[in-house]
Amino acid sequence: MKRQFWPSTFLILGLSVTPVAFADVDAEREALAKIIHELNALEPLIKRAEANADQDARIRLRYDWLRQDLLRVQQGIQEHIDVPRAEPRTFPPLRGDYRR
Repeated sequence: MKRQFWPSTFLILGLSVTPVAFADVDAEREALAKIIHELNALEPLIKRAEANADQDARIRLRYDWLRQDLLRVQQGIQEHIDVPRAEPRTFPPLRGDYRR
């Protein structure tokens, strides 16, 4: 009986993995477009935070760097949506440290 158990287990595992291998490209593009939309929606929040920032603080957030990095992320996503490539690409590093 153990011999019959193994083939059915592998069949079940194979069926559960198969959908991942055939991902829906349109669904990915739709999700990426939504990410771009959400990143665009951050601008009013960034403006509000910047307007409320303490200008006399010793350590301040670099809003200009934050905007540049978000734009770089948006452009990378948009490039992927527009022209998917099989080869990996290199990107300039994000600043990441927004305090001064």
